[in-house]
Amino acid sequence: MKDISSTGSFKNFYRNNCIYVDKTKFISELVKLERVFISRPRRFGKSLTLDTIGTLFENGVEAYFKETYIYDKWTEPTYPVLRLNFLKFDKKSVEVFKNKLNSKITEFAKRIDVKNYIEKSEPEDSIDYLLELLSLEDRQIVILIDEYDCQMTANINNETLYKEFQEKIKSFYANIKDQDSIRFLGITGVTRLKDVSIFSVGSNIKNITNYNAYSQMIGFTRDEIKKYYIDYLKLAVAYESHCDVESVTDTQIEAMLDKLAQNYDGYCFDEFYKKKVFCTWSVNNFFQSIVDNHFVYFGEYWYDNGGLPSILADYLLTHKLNAFDYLDKDNLINVPTNDFINPTSLTTINQNVLMCQTGYLTLRSEVKVLKSRIYLGIPNGEIHKAITHLLALKVFNNDINVDNEKGENLFEIGSFEDIITLLNSIMHSVPYDNYPIVSEATVQNSIRLYLAGAGMEAKSEVHEAKGRADLILETDNRRIVFELKFAQNDEEAKIKLKEAVEQIKSRDYGNILPVKKELIRIAAVFNADTKVRAFKEFENVM
Repeated sequence: MKDISSTGSFKNFYRNNCIYVDKTKFISELVKLERVFISRPRRFGKSLTLDTIGTLFENGVEAYFKETYIYDKWTEPTYPVLRLNFLKFDKKSVEVFKNKLNSKITEFAKRIDVKNYIEKSEPEDSIDYLLELLSLEDRQIVILIDEYDCQMTANINNETLYKEFQEKIKSFYANIKDQDSIRFLGITGVTRLKDVSIFSVGSNIKNITNYNAYSQMIGFTRDEIKKYYIDYLKLAVAYESHCDVESVTDTQIEAMLDKLAQNYDGYCFDEFYKKKVFCTWSVNNFFQSIVDNHFVYFGEYWYDNGGLPSILADYLLTHKLNAFDYLDKDNLINVPTNDFINPTSLTTINQNVLMCQTGYLTLRSEVKVLKSRIYLGIPNGEIHKAITHLLALKVFNNDINVDNEKGENLFEIGSFEDIITLLNSIMHSVPYDNYPIVSEATVQNSIRLYLAGAGMEAKSEVHEAKGRADLILETDNRRIVFELKFAQNDEEAKIKLKEAVEQIKSRDYGNILPVKKELIRIAAVFNADTKVRAFKEFENVM
């Protein structure tokens, strides 16, 4: 079976005989648009898409594209391609940035033998002069710019540098718009920022970020995974089911695809909310993990390599999100339509729109200009774990621990008293000024968020035959049921404890399938008295 590649170079896919999910059908239509911008989160495949376009324009189809859709449909002549990956340019010095950009333009001009070219002191002047000379020679080029916004997003907490980069980048883009010496211009990024000339009134650069026709150009569909990764799907089933690859059935393959979808699918970049995609990075790393480790593991691959050092993580250094809004993975969040569709500044961006652009949220409704609101939601299980972990680290100041001194999980092996002590430790670690405990809901949510930060999912308001348990935590061998109450003083706490105990007993919380080796049922009341602020009243309900 073919190897899995994580490179952004199309030629490397070809030379190393790696799996390439054929997206050239989209590209054959895309190049007709001539000037396009597309936004996607990190680790989705933007760089590979641009490189594929560049390879087509530079080399044609004969050398690398014989087994692709576009092979007998590409009619374009070859063009020189100016590739500018802004990720490789300096993010802390505008002077260093512009010198590097200038040198790239100059190197390109020399490589394609542009007569009379002289490097200018500013990159916007250098690119303008290059395009002017090409026009005089009746020549055209292709320009591909990857991660156009990374200098600004890297300085989300540095207003001075942000504005300096913004002005420099704005001047640069102003001089590449409407140039007839450009056959095709492709720009990618994470955010859609105003005041950089790309999205200004009258710009001929088409923002196709949420175009239905291109919504599956970047990312994998279920059918594509089944077609191109079938050998890996069979291998995954074989390891999980302890059977031979040859005996794997179609039903087992579909079940594995369902699990993949729960963890890595659900991203929607379609204004009509019809088409969805899997995160390419996560899928590739999932299958590679199977090859390397010989077992099936649904890891948090995007977060480890794309989500943690992201724009949002930097944003949270100076901004506050309502952490409890994202505890339920099926929760829908509405934002003003104008905030979603219109370019903005990172300094004033709607926080949930930023979360959508960076990959923590995705579309959950159609985008209709005449409707005032659109809906966003968490794409999948991997991202739900990522966002709750990131927010837990923020709320609890990176000090999250549910283990004893031996490294053993106290929820798994601890006594009833150990668990109560741990619950109180959790509540004491809540920064009260920012997240005051004022209700039963905030007690539940604080515990859930802390556990999420520790990689544990406590389910809230779990439906059972006779009612809803506040929280249920499943470990390998235990089911721990929490009935949590909130009180203002000692007297009220005693009353609330009796209520909680009676509720657990009368509704028989926790006696559900599958049966665990041990069932622990905890009734506990958080006393909000300023002299207490702890679980003082509690009972192990047998």
